[in-house]
Amino acid sequence: MSDFEKLKNQLKDKLTKAQSSQEVDIVRTEIFGKNGLINSEFKKLGSLSPEDKKKVASEINSAKQELTKLFSEKATKLADAEIDEQLKKEKDDVTLPEKDFRIGKIHPVSQVIDEISSIFSEIGFSVEEGPDVENEYYNFTALNTPENHPAKDMHDTFYIEENMKTLLRTHTSPVQVRTMLKGKPPFKIIAPGRTYRSDSDQTHTPMFHQLEGLHIDKNITMGHLKGCLNYFIKEFFEVEKIKMRFRPSHFPFTEPSAEVDIGYRIEKNKIVIGEGDKWLEILGCGMVHPNVLKNSKVDPNKYQGFAFGIGIDRLAMLKYGINDLRSFFECDYRWLNYYGFDPLDVPTNYRGLSK
Repeated sequence: MSDFEKLKNQLKDKLTKAQSSQEVDIVRTEIFGKNGLINSEFKKLGSLSPEDKKKVASEINSAKQELTKLFSEKATKLADAEIDEQLKKEKDDVTLPEKDFRIGKIHPVSQVIDEISSIFSEIGFSVEEGPDVENEYYNFTALNTPENHPAKDMHDTFYIEENMKTLLRTHTSPVQVRTMLKGKPPFKIIAPGRTYRSDSDQTHTPMFHQLEGLHIDKNITMGHLKGCLNYFIKEFFEVEKIKMRFRPSHFPFTEPSAEVDIGYRIEKNKIVIGEGDKWLEILGCGMVHPNVLKNSKVDPNKYQGFAFGIGIDRLAMLKYGINDLRSFFECDYRWLNYYGFDPLDVPTNYRGLSK
């Protein structure tokens, strides 16, 4: 018996006696590795005569095929045995029913943002975004906010730097200024997003969602503002008629300014939006102040327009009967499962905003 035959039989014996996949891998390296039996024997062929080379090569190939088959059978057998052993230890009952598969839901805030965007897109508004971390100029100064305005106090605004130059935006109005500075009129945009104020109770949270609207063009009047908001409120609450009134107010960035109330009534302990003898404040608005236009490089002698600000969370609470604003941010799956929306039910004006 040749040395090659002896080595082959020794390795076959080791492979047969292997008790684990790790031991099989060690034997596999000894047989098929770079310096294993098969490669070592093939390297010796160069020193043989043509006749011996053909004969020995045939023997090596036969041995290779035999060992490959043996290795495959042994590896499969051990792998199956190890899986069986693992299953015995884990004691899984494969007859048990599978776990419930929970389908995710769209959060009411996300749903309302999509609904609002769909409504305003129908009348030519585009969506703009801006940074949550804002500087004092865009958040206050460019919007005609006086130096001594209460909103600038530290108990109302989250400042990031001690010099009070960098802050978390208190509204999405800075997006209006950024949009006007990077383009040329006319402008017709909405800017939804997160905003931050130092306040927390049943109807206020430190982080909330707001939407700003802006329309700048020649010959824009309060009449256009009223028509725009009337259309939006009817579409959003999905009612044919809406009772609406404008109350004089004051905002640094608009003049004149107004707060908008809508009519409602109580039926079966629920708020019904539309008509009624009660009034509910819904948003703030006004004609853009000339100083804001100047700070945004827009000529107030040629252009004017209106702006409005809406609390997105508040709209969601009113439309979908949610009583506590804090529940929006508690990450309770049960709450989301009740108030959430089907991810595939994208709101449109044609199919209906909400189901």
